[in-house]
Amino acid sequence: MVKTASSTSPSSSPVTITVSSGGRRRSMGLTSPVARASVSNNPNSPLRASAAGGRRLSGGGVEETSSDYVTYTVQIPPTPDRKPMTASEDGKSSRSFISGTIFTGGFNSVTRGHVMECSMEGEVQAKTASVCGMRGCDEEAMKGRLLGGPCECGFRVCRDCYLECSGKCPGCKEPYKYVSDDEEEEEEEEEEGSEGEDQPLPLPSMAEFKLDKRLSLVKSFKAQNHPPDFDHTRWLFETKGTYGYGNAVWPKDGYGANGFEPPPEFGEKARRPLTRKVGVSAAIISPYRLLILLRLASLGLFLTWRIRHPNHEAIWLWAMSITCELWFAFSWLLDQLPKLCPVNRVTDLSVLKERFESPNLRNPKGRSDLPGIDVFVSTADPEKEPPLVTANTILSILAVDYPVEKVACYLSDDGGALLTFEALAETASFARIWVPFCRKHQIEPRNPEAYFGQKRDFLKNKVRLDFVRERRRVKREYDEFKVRINSLPESIRRRSDAYNAHEELRAKKKQMEAGSNVSEPIKVPKATWMSDGSHWPGTWASAEQDHSRGDHAGIIQAMLAPPNAEPEFGVEADGENLIDTTDVDIRLPMLVYVSREKRPGYDHNKKAGAMNALVRTSAIMSNGPFILNLDCDHYIYNSLALREGMCFMLDRGGDRICYVQFPQRFEGIDPSDRYANHNTVFFDVSMRALDGLQGPMYVGTGCIFRRTALYGFSPPRATEHHGWFGRKKIKLFLRKPKVSKKEEDEVSVPINGDHNDDDADIESLLLPKRFGNSSSLAASIPVAEYQGRLLQDLQGKGTHGRPAGSLAVPREPLDAATVAEAISVISCFYEDKTEWGKRVGWIYGSVTEDVVTGYRMHNRGWRSVYCVTKRDAFRGTAPINLTDRLHQVLRWATGSVEIFFSRNNALLASPRMKFLQRVAYFNVGMYPFTSMFLIVYCFLPAVSLFSGQFIVQTLSVTFLVFLLGITVTLCLLALLEIKWSGITLHDWWRNEQFWLIGGTSAHPAAVLQGLLKVIAGVDISFTLTSKSATPEEGDDEFADLYVVKWSFLMVPPITIMMVNSIAIAVGVARTVYSPFPQWSKLVGGVFFSFWVLCHLYPFAKGLMGRRGKVPTIIYVWSGLLSIIISLLWVYINPPSGRTQDYMNFQFP
Repeated sequence: MVKTASSTSPSSSPVTITVSSGGRRRSMGLTSPVARASVSNNPNSPLRASAAGGRRLSGGGVEETSSDYVTYTVQIPPTPDRKPMTASEDGKSSRSFISGTIFTGGFNSVTRGHVMECSMEGEVQAKTASVCGMRGCDEEAMKGRLLGGPCECGFRVCRDCYLECSGKCPGCKEPYKYVSDDEEEEEEEEEEGSEGEDQPLPLPSMAEFKLDKRLSLVKSFKAQNHPPDFDHTRWLFETKGTYGYGNAVWPKDGYGANGFEPPPEFGEKARRPLTRKVGVSAAIISPYRLLILLRLASLGLFLTWRIRHPNHEAIWLWAMSITCELWFAFSWLLDQLPKLCPVNRVTDLSVLKERFESPNLRNPKGRSDLPGIDVFVSTADPEKEPPLVTANTILSILAVDYPVEKVACYLSDDGGALLTFEALAETASFARIWVPFCRKHQIEPRNPEAYFGQKRDFLKNKVRLDFVRERRRVKREYDEFKVRINSLPESIRRRSDAYNAHEELRAKKKQMEAGSNVSEPIKVPKATWMSDGSHWPGTWASAEQDHSRGDHAGIIQAMLAPPNAEPEFGVEADGENLIDTTDVDIRLPMLVYVSREKRPGYDHNKKAGAMNALVRTSAIMSNGPFILNLDCDHYIYNSLALREGMCFMLDRGGDRICYVQFPQRFEGIDPSDRYANHNTVFFDVSMRALDGLQGPMYVGTGCIFRRTALYGFSPPRATEHHGWFGRKKIKLFLRKPKVSKKEEDEVSVPINGDHNDDDADIESLLLPKRFGNSSSLAASIPVAEYQGRLLQDLQGKGTHGRPAGSLAVPREPLDAATVAEAISVISCFYEDKTEWGKRVGWIYGSVTEDVVTGYRMHNRGWRSVYCVTKRDAFRGTAPINLTDRLHQVLRWATGSVEIFFSRNNALLASPRMKFLQRVAYFNVGMYPFTSMFLIVYCFLPAVSLFSGQFIVQTLSVTFLVFLLGITVTLCLLALLEIKWSGITLHDWWRNEQFWLIGGTSAHPAAVLQGLLKVIAGVDISFTLTSKSATPEEGDDEFADLYVVKWSFLMVPPITIMMVNSIAIAVGVARTVYSPFPQWSKLVGGVFFSFWVLCHLYPFAKGLMGRRGKVPTIIYVWSGLLSIIISLLWVYINPPSGRTQDYMNFQFP
């Protein structure tokens, strides 16, 4: 009920409006020129009741009244178009629209107009049956499931009002009752006949406009008798009025007489996005693109000039140099083109929590509606990958800030070692202390080794009084945990020796009882024993049949069972409990140990095969629709990292994203980053640039996958690019019942509910051929697809979504039959005659399976996203030793050569891959071949100094201008890259140095190995990169940096350094003592030799070790190669002035 009363005044016309609220009565004075006749339902609105209730007085007090009405006064100052009200005018009933419509809207929401009732007296006009019954709202009432109103009373509401009414009908104040699907269909049929009669009435004063349902038109509501010279802005200034209160303008002094109060969150109910794409500033990216064009033009002019002006005195030198320069220009273009569109992205975790973890009608308890995530951790050798490093990674995963029941952690032990198994058991035990401690005190990072080892004030931002005491207890417990982990190898050895000795005694006793010759030796296998006195089914310390690294059974052990759906709180601290967990959820995520079966004669496909085994195992045991894979030395540094990644997967358009790649960050790198281990140019420049195209590449770790994308399915929508540079685009909808075009590599997702789709039935019949004969695995595929969908309100027309609250259900318990099925899918023969490794899962056939797997997804039309968080998401370790670093680069480059000579070459990509994305993938396969030209070019300065010739006939002004232009544009491009990517100049220079070091050492060897594999079929094997253990106190953290390990990869760079150093000395000496010195050629040769030596300086420093010692073999090989090259040069270009045959040897 609405009552209005007015009072006259020579200066103002206050309008007191009383609104029935069912509670206490209050009155509030506002200074707005607009009369409002409705009270907002928004709890943050200034028109809502105060916390205490009552009327605000001028002195700041609150008047308590007992009436069931809310009264507030609106002061309307006199204006030229509105005279003060008289008594006679006060009695008249007139309809006046001061502000006829209030418009609401925001980002991703429809703009709507709401008619406000502004009559001073009179009854409110009755609304039609199809219009929302809430006062101040004229939207169409909801149809379908809520036809006739959610309540039996028949009170109708629109969708927005329905979402704001907190589960109770505004008409009868009773909770809503849902209508079944059958009743809904019947009501829809009944409503079809009367749909045309129940159209909403037109907005008052705007009937002449044809309104579109997505846009409301605004019209001036000035009265017809307004003088033409009335200035509303001047009136505001002279009368000190305000515009009112809203999200356009909010007064600095707040509202009411109670002082300042901050504005409410107006967009709280709007569909705010989870992520935003932030482009690079035009002031940076525009000059950057212009410089790329300028340098491209400079290179074109320079190469044209070089080709048209050969050096006839040394045509061979000119030919080699121009060939190398042409290839370098082509390589630079391949590297630079994908960097034209860099972007940055940000997430909003508050929106994620509000949308998926807040109570609503479908989820009244507020259980998490986030999808599940299965985390994969892979390890292969406990000697090279210390168990303590793996244990800390597992602990950081178990303590991640994500719903406990939605996380499952799987550790793949490809070595089948008992040491890893028992270390994981110890980790599960310590997690019962560590995880509640992290949750209670918001610990970051949640890796205990990293947390206790950080050199900063651990008391910062800590306010709980028991933090210091509990931290001390947990630190002591962690120290004991480390001792137990470190003592496991010796404990296992002693236990196994004791059991083996006992078995030998029993065998001898049986031999004596049988009356056999006691002197005959008895062969008892040296088994590895578990703590319960049984044989370990995996690898034994002394290899035996069925118990070696390549021959052992499959093992699955659930160390931690799936948690309950409801939170479990702990108890107070006592003798058994180190910390007080009375208000802390003590549940732990599921933790599973997996070691796939291995048998002789089967190709196990290294890491890719292990990851595919985890995909199948997790599909049966937990079936999370998303998968995060980590290396054993990459731990979660930011506990919110999973939430950040899920923002992209669950936002609008996220159903087209196959994976979210995080940058790799490293610890334990020397401060100078001698060998560019941080690789910031790749992770902060190249990957950000790819994010502006079709998405970054998959780099092997720190990546959240969509499970259906790993299964080889196509995205719901894709775009084909045709014509020159892919300018012509054709959009495809790949999950509709009838698809116009299907590629040979196309796989459709079996969508639930498409029972009449013949294509879906055919796809279901082909599942065993693609995924194997496990019925549980096949049944899990549509479930994972459904759980990974977007919410229905985020989907567009014709697409499939899941209703809100559909994932807020408990997980099914784990039973023995499920584990048995999981063991069957990790058998060594399960992948036979299936498409695992060919189109499904991680792709086989390359040592860089990560790049190939990401390429296949992009080739099907999927997109990927690069997520750079404010706090690093993950951190790991990298080899700081020179030899280990070179072998790592060798493995990457060899994989690139394999990609180039395979069907994964970007030249064979489908039209669904963007042109610049194709260029980026093509560059991945091409960059190792640059090393052949780079080695030649590094020797050219020395050859020039030895011969006295140069790549040009004379150092003309034209040559120097071109050279200066190319150099300056390169430097400016580097500075702008540093500006928009956030890296440092030091990082860029280290990357340039190691590009030459790797290009003259590892990359040529990779090209050779790749050619041998392609031509001769020689298999390539690599040793596992050793993971550095945590240094003890007092040890040098960077001791491994100074260790010199001999490798054949060191020979080419050393030879280049020695030859160029000798050439500089020879060139300087010859020019100084020459009667006709040619200083220009000397300067040119010395400059380029110095350029080569500067790039190789970190390599030379690494050879010196800590005390400058270099292995003798390095000098022997380098000296021998230098002598051979010098003799060949003397033979090719003999000294002038000697006419005799100097190559013939004659006895005196």
